[in-house]
Amino acid sequence: MADYAYREIITKAICGRGKKFSQSAHTISPTHKPSNILGCWVINHKYKTSYQKDVVIVEGSYDINTWYSYSGNTRTEEVVCETVTYRDQVPLSLRDKKVISDRLDVSCRTLQEPNCLEANVSPNGNRIVAQVEREFLVEVIGETKVKVQVEDDGFYEEVDDWEDDGELDESLDELESEFLISDEEDK
Repeated sequence: MADYAYREIITKAICGRGKKFSQSAHTISPTHKPSNILGCWVINHKYKTSYQKDVVIVEGSYDINTWYSYSGNTRTEEVVCETVTYRDQVPLSLRDKKVISDRLDVSCRTLQEPNCLEANVSPNGNRIVAQVEREFLVEVIGETKVKVQVEDDGFYEEVDDWEDDGELDESLDELESEFLISDEEDK
């Protein structure tokens, strides 16, 4: 019967994970009083992350481009572009408290890039309200210990002294000497 022992391996692993879906309403101020929204889309998304206690902070920005008509739907304006910022706190649903290092890395990816769901003229008629959705998945990576079971049977195997039983001499005798070049022949 084999004896088992345990070893501890220090490795980087995912020590926390979280996901957050958000919707935001952004108010855009066009140069003319809008009559109707002809199109709205989100571009140039940028973000950065930081870890604070048991949440990951995702801070970013994107441009909301809106094309609209005015003067009773008789004229259109060039696309109005407005850069907006956001700050999402992503709580960690999975969190390993036994991290052995204070240095933690954060990995973040967008499951849903910011996307305009709906754009409407505001109730007072002077502005545009755009509904934007986004979703992030974050992972906190840190050093942790993993305990593995190893079989101790033969773990420290003793090597018997090698005995020359003549096999090496026989192998050397079978070599064809014409392929061997001496140093003197090279000169």
